[in-house]
Amino acid sequence: MANAEHSGRPAGAFGATAVGATRARLHAARLGLWAVAAVLAVRQVAVVLSTPRGERLTDLETWVGQNGVLHVKGSLYDSTRFTGTPFGGLVLKPLTRAAEQALGWGWTFGSLLLVVALGLVAARALPEPVTRRASLLAAPVAISLLMLSLPVRNALWLGQTSILPVLLVLCGCFVARGERTSGVLIGVAAAFQPTVLLFAPLLWFTGRRRAALSTGLTFLACTLLAWAAMPHDSYTYWVHHMAGTGLGGKADDLANQSLHGALLRLGLSGPLEIGLFLALGAAVAVLGVRRAVRYARDGQLLLAVAITGCAAIAVSPTTWQHQLLWVLLAVVGRVGRRASDRLVWPVAVVLVMTLPARMMLPNMAALYPLRDNVVLLAALAAATVVPFLSRTSPYFYRPVPTEYAEQPPARWRRVPLVPFLRRVVTRPNLLLELLLIRVTYAAYQQVRLAATGGTNSGGRARAEAHGHQVLDIERFLHIDVEHWANHAVVKVDWLRNFFDFYYESFHFVVPLSVLALLYWRRPVDYRWARSALGFATLLALVGFWLYPLAPPRLMPHLGIIDTVHGVQDFSQPDYGTLTALTNQYAAMPSLHFGWSLWCGLVIAIVAPKWWMKALGLLHPLFTVSAIVATGNHWVLDAVGGAVVVAAGFALTYALQGPRGRLTTTPAAREEDAPRPREPERERAAGA
Repeated sequence: MANAEHSGRPAGAFGATAVGATRARLHAARLGLWAVAAVLAVRQVAVVLSTPRGERLTDLETWVGQNGVLHVKGSLYDSTRFTGTPFGGLVLKPLTRAAEQALGWGWTFGSLLLVVALGLVAARALPEPVTRRASLLAAPVAISLLMLSLPVRNALWLGQTSILPVLLVLCGCFVARGERTSGVLIGVAAAFQPTVLLFAPLLWFTGRRRAALSTGLTFLACTLLAWAAMPHDSYTYWVHHMAGTGLGGKADDLANQSLHGALLRLGLSGPLEIGLFLALGAAVAVLGVRRAVRYARDGQLLLAVAITGCAAIAVSPTTWQHQLLWVLLAVVGRVGRRASDRLVWPVAVVLVMTLPARMMLPNMAALYPLRDNVVLLAALAAATVVPFLSRTSPYFYRPVPTEYAEQPPARWRRVPLVPFLRRVVTRPNLLLELLLIRVTYAAYQQVRLAATGGTNSGGRARAEAHGHQVLDIERFLHIDVEHWANHAVVKVDWLRNFFDFYYESFHFVVPLSVLALLYWRRPVDYRWARSALGFATLLALVGFWLYPLAPPRLMPHLGIIDTVHGVQDFSQPDYGTLTALTNQYAAMPSLHFGWSLWCGLVIAIVAPKWWMKALGLLHPLFTVSAIVATGNHWVLDAVGGAVVVAAGFALTYALQGPRGRLTTTPAAREEDAPRPREPERERAAGA
């Protein structure tokens, strides 16, 4: 009776109801993730099969003969498109009697099934113990990440076999029963991709010596079989290719993400480059295998496989984009003692493997060596230096928890709408913040340009029509002051120079400075302000997409003087070379004014002194004057910028609630320290 509620219902029933609700949510999340994976798979197939002939599955064209029927005449390597081993060509030969269209469909759907199988095996290989949530959600998440990754997309597009070696290795390590079968599968994978032989030392030093011997013997048998069937091609691959001639594209091409390719891109060549490549490759192989053995003995066999694969990427003479899938498997490694740091490594890996390198780093000449080798650097880091946690570490399962600010009461009952987005007191990881800011800004640039169909000339007529609409509205409201302000400023040299300088210099400097100060001094306010800025920018992108608008300076009949960019050539559709760099019709709403208004409001709210608040509010005033006087925006553009900023703060309030009360990081509490594992606690009690 003591355990019964006043209604007479046992208290345990409420626990059962909660468990049932949790299971229902977990089931719904699982179905949703599988739906996402299915949509991504359908999209990949549609992209490949809807591409015109001659532009898709180009590597399979090596096998195309007359009348669309596939056959092989002469050497596999007469066409520079085939870069696989002779054994790979031997396996593909039975397909040469198939019609080209049938092979294209079969190859694409077959590769898709291999990706699904790879995701299922990888999810199964997660180190124990695995929570119920992880076991149910890991497979669709893994398949979705594989579908989004550049290596899989590239392999599907080209018609490559690079997915198969990875799947064979995973099956040999996690699915096959018996060491002999395991070694045979990995040996066949090495016959497709020779650097997979690095897994033989991994097997040997982890006690699976029979599997290591089977790997070597299987590789040797497959290679000799291909040599007997195709001696000329085997000589071409194993002698000319390994001697540095290379297959496919040039070895210094950006697509070759190996140490050899990186050294060539740095300007090294000849015996010096070859010697340095061999020395560095040997060092990476030794370090990678040693680390892999250590993590395999620790029970993290999937991570050990990923580390070995990353080392294989670096030491291969040529590692094309479709062969880089090993890096994505390294996402399973855990890095960082704090819970807030755990996302840095997986987010970095996912971004590197799903986005072009130019979106990862700015377009600066000093950063070209990093940008051109970003995947190689990720592979090298995983193989040699990233401090993955051991399962014996007290932080592996229980990282230092994140501390949250007290949630202030909101005016409305259902605010915040997303309760788990609580205010974190500690500063977010700086590397993760910089990475996400860079990727978000790169996506922002891409969307701005895509809003006109990829070219400014393509959207000129529509943007100018919208410009006339805005001008008519301003005339109706009697706020069409652009021509008057522009010509008044042009007559005063110092004022013109001031507004030109302000327009060009403060747009990025002030927001970044505000974010930096908030990050350093007020981490809780930093997250609040950053979220509002992000929402405002996202809404602005929607405006750029739906309503491309020509600014006054690009409306030639108005007589507006472009004081910042100089006189434009209106006889050219793109108004000179400047407009090729960005979307010149992204005027509504004005993010120049929007970002400045965000800065002013944040400073006015957070700054402790009145004169600081006043200086902050002067920034949007100077900005709106500059954008109108220089002819870069309409007055209504500034109104649009104010609307998206207000909406950004409103969304932040609705989703996350009011600002957190704590704005400084308190001293670390005793209960935040990692607790010892159960055996250690028992020993301490016994002592």
